[in-house]
Amino acid sequence: MKPRYTLKVVTDFAAAHSLRDYAGECRRLHGHNWKVEVEVVASALDRLGMAIDFKDVKAAARAAAGELDHRYLNEMPPFDQVNPTAENIAAHLFERIAETLDNERVQVSAVTVWETERACIRYAKEAEND
Repeated sequence: MKPRYTLKVVTDFAAAHSLRDYAGECRRLHGHNWKVEVEVVASALDRLGMAIDFKDVKAAARAAAGELDHRYLNEMPPFDQVNPTAENIAAHLFERIAETLDNERVQVSAVTVWETERACIRYAKEAEND
């Protein structure tokens, strides 16, 4: 059995959005203090015995979340074209962080976005060989 190391970091951002074509109150402008959990997996360790340095995962997560921080999401790509739902935000953050971190040994495995303390969405992609 192949080893699997999973690292997780947490960051956050504050942003406003409104859900287009939504029948409830969330169609109106409102904001959240979003919490973002990033999970990274590795099947091998580097020469120092690390899957990846936590500071590198934190930096990538903070950079991606920072692009959304204190913004009205509906006015910025890709959310000027797709609804800024928690699901779409999680997928967007996953892709942005994966652009920075993914390599032959390490891949982003999931991003969880918490809209409130009690509601979140976890976005993950299946591995190519699953």
